[in-house]
Amino acid sequence: MSKLLSERILNMSTSATLAMAAKARELKSEGQDIIGLSLGEPDFNTPDFIKEAAKEAIDQNYNSYSPVDGYGDLKTAIINKFKRDNNLEYKPSQIVVSTGAKQSLANVAMAVINPGDEVILPAPYWVSYSEIVKLAEGIPVEVATTIENDFKMTPDQLEAAITPKTKMLWYSSPCNPSGSVYSKEELEALAAVLRKHPGIIVVSDEIYEHINFSGGHFSMASCEGMYDRTVTVNGVSKAFAMTGWRIGYIGAPEYLARACNKIQGQITSGANCIAQRATIAALEAPVSKIGYMIEKFHERRDLVLGLLGEIPGMKLNVPEGAFYVFPDISDFFGKTIKGKTINNATDLSMLLLEEAHVATVTGEAFGNPNCIRISYAASEAELKEAIKRIKDVLTA
Repeated sequence: MSKLLSERILNMSTSATLAMAAKARELKSEGQDIIGLSLGEPDFNTPDFIKEAAKEAIDQNYNSYSPVDGYGDLKTAIINKFKRDNNLEYKPSQIVVSTGAKQSLANVAMAVINPGDEVILPAPYWVSYSEIVKLAEGIPVEVATTIENDFKMTPDQLEAAITPKTKMLWYSSPCNPSGSVYSKEELEALAAVLRKHPGIIVVSDEIYEHINFSGGHFSMASCEGMYDRTVTVNGVSKAFAMTGWRIGYIGAPEYLARACNKIQGQITSGANCIAQRATIAALEAPVSKIGYMIEKFHERRDLVLGLLGEIPGMKLNVPEGAFYVFPDISDFFGKTIKGKTINNATDLSMLLLEEAHVATVTGEAFGNPNCIRISYAASEAELKEAIKRIKDVLTA
């Protein structure tokens, strides 16, 4: 009966990260000892002070529909956060709270993209970017980057990718899947190119902002001439270990925020009321309150890089943020391991699942067929065991 489905859904790819997580859960249910390094989900519990705020909201009977674009005092907390952390000034009418940053991204795409509009995606990029763009009938334009350049797009590459049909640029920093962080100087250089093309809107996904080991975070919207054409996307899922609470938000030009509010009013309406109250507590707290998680991620990154560096054929850079490593594994292409020929990153990722019982994600899902993504949002014991298994399989 699939012929009854829309071309829109038939042409959409399944999220590779979620598909691998589902496959890992299936194998676990069959009794296999699977270590999951595929999902981008902190293994920490939500901090107690945030949970207490949620409990208080329940006791205060927050149980009615919330405003479509978020509670006023949550928007105030977001405005203060943008000013404190990003040197950005917004009004309440420029803020929209959504059910996760993924909905924020979808809202922006639906509000801006017309059929045939091109959206530049520096590759690797988060798996859902290209599918959201295509769902809005836009055309993803991938700009390939390399591990030698820390997977960051150069100004020359950006200039070369721009055509009369270019409508948007989407990127994340710190980046999922590469962990790369664009410096102030690098973003200023990209902004210099964009200022020559005033019709291009930028979506800056900063969901990993606080999980940053580079010494500082910089927002594209603070570059000269970019404030009125940049949508800054953020949320509480990653840095506050609140993935299931589903709260994301944007700071945007007012006309665009209003358009996103209009779309959301017809799709989901306001985000979960209890989660919004908890988010106020998260954003009003000093960043030092979550410092213990950031320090632990930094330690795990160094651990994982050290262990992976012992495996011949693993080509590594040093990611400066998020909680992923994105090794180039193309040295294994054409080799036969455990009776299986490795033709691409998908083959290697499946080999590791089946033979090492470690779930990773193929780089093909992120626009880079030479790499795999390994999440280190897991305990040190799990990471040590997982990489030992990977090494045993690849060096057998």
